[in-house]
Amino acid sequence: MPLVTERLILRAAKQCDLMDLYAIFSDPRAMRYWSTPPHDSPARTQENLDRLIASAGRMLTYFVIEMDGRVIGTAGMHKADEVGFLLHPDYWRQGIVTEAMTAIIPYLFTVTNHAQLTADADPRNAASVGLLQSLGFRETHRAERTFCINGEWSDSVYFALQRPS
Repeated sequence: MPLVTERLILRAAKQCDLMDLYAIFSDPRAMRYWSTPPHDSPARTQENLDRLIASAGRMLTYFVIEMDGRVIGTAGMHKADEVGFLLHPDYWRQGIVTEAMTAIIPYLFTVTNHAQLTADADPRNAASVGLLQSLGFRETHRAERTFCINGEWSDSVYFALQRPS
């Protein structure tokens, strides 16, 4: 069941999304603050796509972001109560992730029984930190040296958004 916003279709991943997803996951700009290095081949992206397709069979909580017939990102709850998002850099600073998450967050609270949603961001990623805060997420704590990608350590700032009462 897709979610539809003014500009976006938020839906389950399909096999035909592979090359659009590879364009995102192979872009060093998009992956700068991600928890894995940029993908070096479509085969690597296929592994992610296989997991996305399989997880949607249980309950759709992590969506591809489609705009004008093209997949430009992903967003939603990817494990336990943790949300995340990734967008192709050509679409940054257009309010797309805000639009997507504004539809996804109420949906997640409807289809899950989580008391809160959580998120983890690299504190250097000011855009993601600001976006989470604008969505109502509050910082809960920080940790140093949580990810090491290609020899570079990253820290984490953690957020939580309480279920509306």
